[in-house]
Amino acid sequence: MEIAVLGPLLVVVLFVALAAGLWIGFALIAVGLVAMLAASTAPVTLVFGTKVWGSLTIWDLTSLPMFIWMGEILVRSRLSSDMFEGLAPFTRRLPGRLLHVNVLGCALFAAVSGSSAATTATIGRMSVPELLARGYDPKMAIGTLAGAGTFGFLIPPSIILIVYGAATEQSIAQLFLAGLVPGAMLAAMFSGYIMLWSLLNKDKMPEPEAAAADGDSLRALMRLLPVVGLIAAVIGSIYAGIASPTEAAVIGVAGAMILSWATGAVSWRGLGDSLLAATTTTCMIAFIMAGAGFLTVAMGYTGIPRGLAAWIGAMELSPFALLAALTLFFIVMGMFLDGISIVVLTVSIFLPMVTAVGIDPIWFGVFLVIVVEMSQITPPVGFNLFVLQKITGRDILQLAGYALPFFGLLVVAVALLSVFPQIALWLPRTM
Repeated sequence: MEIAVLGPLLVVVLFVALAAGLWIGFALIAVGLVAMLAASTAPVTLVFGTKVWGSLTIWDLTSLPMFIWMGEILVRSRLSSDMFEGLAPFTRRLPGRLLHVNVLGCALFAAVSGSSAATTATIGRMSVPELLARGYDPKMAIGTLAGAGTFGFLIPPSIILIVYGAATEQSIAQLFLAGLVPGAMLAAMFSGYIMLWSLLNKDKMPEPEAAAADGDSLRALMRLLPVVGLIAAVIGSIYAGIASPTEAAVIGVAGAMILSWATGAVSWRGLGDSLLAATTTTCMIAFIMAGAGFLTVAMGYTGIPRGLAAWIGAMELSPFALLAALTLFFIVMGMFLDGISIVVLTVSIFLPMVTAVGIDPIWFGVFLVIVVEMSQITPPVGFNLFVLQKITGRDILQLAGYALPFFGLLVVAVALLSVFPQIALWLPRTM
């Protein structure tokens, strides 16, 4: 079958499968089967079994379930309330005051959860009711959370960076370190926007609260020390070369259990629930990776990736033009697929193209994650928007409007990262 006919056919099969409610992993397998049957005489069952096994027996993936479990344990602890009460005294004097708690809280929780949806849900359950009760503008109270919740994809230990590293055979330790500075840069940009907005919209800000009493700052700092210590143990052990990402994940789980036990926040039942939730999430990701692995091989038989690469190569795009085109492509993809699916489905097609024009694959991983972050706050399939809809009960398009300024800041961050690649590459090279 001709590529010009087969390509559109496979796209139709994918969207029909998704519209029918088929799980993403199984939808990808269905597309792969159609591709194999239409374009190859190779034994489908043998190719399927070999590739699925190969996709799921990558050593780097062993850290994935442990980091997910660490996040699930902490979701069920008092971490979010401790962070809110710990950060509040330090933000009261800043323009925007408690709105910064969303940004800083999400940045801290992202560093121990690895999940964008978990970060948004955990911080949102605590901060949104508090901010609205104190009279903060709903657009900013919810919009800052929508934007900052995306940090869960970028700030290590990022689940999506683990998936990218496993799919591209890149160092997960270097990817983790590459995400730190861009994550801090995004947090600074979001906080800067909050300050500017609050200075220009003083009429929408509530009255200043009473000054903190003596000793409040010290007590707040003590509430933050456990989570900061856990972050330092996980990321510091990787940077120092003491532990691999898999070993650091075990350190993180042990630390999360100790914190939960010390605060009495998690029971044996809660621990069992966290293990079950982590197992469910890991299996979901495994199905997606298995389906994408099989589809990647099937696409190779069709010749579509080679044809697409030749077509783009014939256009002789500069690195910046190629990145601009990929940014638009991934934003559109993000309107219909979740972030992990986008990464595992497309990275094998586009990575050879970007490396051919001299783009570092570690840098491209960070670029890809930031672009995928945008998809978390774009309808109709914006997972952060779904989480916020459940928390606030507001319309998803209204929530997307609240998040729009932070979508714009993510675009600016991608531009800065493209012009100054050392933002992502400096720290890994000091490792």
